[in-house]
Amino acid sequence: MVRIESLLSARLFMDPEWAGDDLYFLSNMSGRLSLYRMRNGDGVPQPLLPPDIALPNPELLDGVPFRVFPALGKVLVMIDQDGDEVYQPYMIAMDGDFPAPLLPEHFQGHRAHCQIADENTNRAWFRIESLSEPVSTLIGVDLAADTVETLTRSTWGQSVACASPDGSRACLIEGYTTGDTILRFWQRGQGDVVLAGTPIEARAEGEQPPLTGFGAAEFTTAGRLLVLTALFDDAGGLALADPAQPGLLAPVAVAGISHSGGGELEGLSALGEDRFQLMYNIDGVTWLYEGVLDEPACVFAIDDVLVGRAPLAQGTVKAVHTERATGRTALSFSSATQPVQLYTITNGGIAQHTDERVLGISPGLLSPGEDASYTSWDGLRISARLYRPAPALGFSGPRPLVYYIHGGPQSQERPDFTWFSMPLIQFLTLRGFAVFVPNVRGSTGYGLAYTKHVDRDWGGSDRLDHVHALQVLAADPLIDTDRAGVVGRSYGGYMTLMLASRHPSLWKAAVDMFGPYNLITFSERIPETWKPYFAAAIGDPVKDRDDLLERSPSTGIERITCPMLVIQGRNDPRVVESESRDVADRLKAIGRAVEYLLFEDEGHDMIKFHNRVRCYNAIADFFEQHLQPGRVASG
Repeated sequence: MVRIESLLSARLFMDPEWAGDDLYFLSNMSGRLSLYRMRNGDGVPQPLLPPDIALPNPELLDGVPFRVFPALGKVLVMIDQDGDEVYQPYMIAMDGDFPAPLLPEHFQGHRAHCQIADENTNRAWFRIESLSEPVSTLIGVDLAADTVETLTRSTWGQSVACASPDGSRACLIEGYTTGDTILRFWQRGQGDVVLAGTPIEARAEGEQPPLTGFGAAEFTTAGRLLVLTALFDDAGGLALADPAQPGLLAPVAVAGISHSGGGELEGLSALGEDRFQLMYNIDGVTWLYEGVLDEPACVFAIDDVLVGRAPLAQGTVKAVHTERATGRTALSFSSATQPVQLYTITNGGIAQHTDERVLGISPGLLSPGEDASYTSWDGLRISARLYRPAPALGFSGPRPLVYYIHGGPQSQERPDFTWFSMPLIQFLTLRGFAVFVPNVRGSTGYGLAYTKHVDRDWGGSDRLDHVHALQVLAADPLIDTDRAGVVGRSYGGYMTLMLASRHPSLWKAAVDMFGPYNLITFSERIPETWKPYFAAAIGDPVKDRDDLLERSPSTGIERITCPMLVIQGRNDPRVVESESRDVADRLKAIGRAVEYLLFEDEGHDMIKFHNRVRCYNAIADFFEQHLQPGRVASG
């Protein structure tokens, strides 16, 4: 019997950055995520925080999880309480310490996100969300002087994309729904002006301006802004904006691309002297380039490929940080079959600093997956991957199917061993299941228009994509769709409930992990600062009440016939515990088979090792009981 501990023995190594000769990073070596340091990038890592502190999942943060400030001899680190996502900034000494709150009088009563932390200027910029009203504030902090400056306040989500070294100028991005953004320029003593896009308060009723898709911005040496936008390319491109000429954007051509295939430009970061990094997501894998901006010619010329070729190929970069003074780059990289590793790149040379591996399982027994993209019910191409049990496992006959749905919905399932999905996928293939992982309409990674399909259509066309996929999979002689189960997390949990209730004949078992059950109560229970976005993205709980109820799993829950496993974290602020408890209680009340698994010290994820073991085992055992994959290989 394969044990999940074998897959989870590959520890996480995340968010590395150089500080002098030392490499700082996040890891779960203690069973929970914490901060570590390796002298000279090798040797035994040193823990820098007390063992009882569990750091949050950095993928849920809107910004950096930590940053080292060598000139101050300190590290800024973001901490919450067991997944409640009320992030607060703390400072510790570079060689470790008990964390001390950073200027708590400015952060208490708020959820803080450190959006920029510049170790070169000892400044940090935060978005702080009120816990009591729908207001977010952008502030800049001079960490050397312990002074705070307020930039703007807004009902809508805002971010600081970049700032000048002295903190007197900043580029801000304000977003209403995905891709519907505006670009602002803020200057100390003068406030902010709109550089591009139409603010929501300036729109006529029903007006929908062109989607701008501003995703990042950096200052050029001439004082203009190089911005990532979808205005000129649905898959993302570059443009120049001039603070002295609001309303004008000049497209920037990118020369020297090495990759082929479809995807998106998803990252832009400055290296100095008009040198920048570009990160592309191509068919789910990362390509990372460096190059130089020719500002007069409006051309960005790539001259180096950091990620995309062996040994850093066919996987995803989880985080990257380049030290401006030396040009040294540190990154974490993972694939479908390779656990996340720490790498550094210096003068073109790649060094691997970790050698994590799955314990006791031959790499040949893991499934690399195969392309399983299909044409959906209305002719739209849907990207998907199918993970079959490796031939060496010896399973015979058609395999029962586990249908895995990612969260978001505006997210993407990628070949990445780092977080929850891939260890579960591999665990299920090792136990004889085929696992299908689609990125249906609404997913990111395939252009902004594709992502926008799901706005105000939760449970509509996206649901039909999943139903059509079952029809396509039924034609595969190596898959038994009569023994199909469905599992999803967050929005994926919502879709699991929708599929189980609207299409009960398709499923023999279903697992809902913290999925919204009633879109009205979900909208009422989320944090105050998130309510304007969700009202725009899925519907207003007052004005659109009937539509939201029609799109809610709670309407028609009695149609569910298959056994259900419901999983929830007690401290989840996104889908609160009562949402999942409602599911279990309603199903029990009408006599359905349902199990409820509650984790008291988790939020909107499973981070702690003992909880991950329990959760993975519960899911796999549940599907084994109800889908009966047959003989289980010994591994």
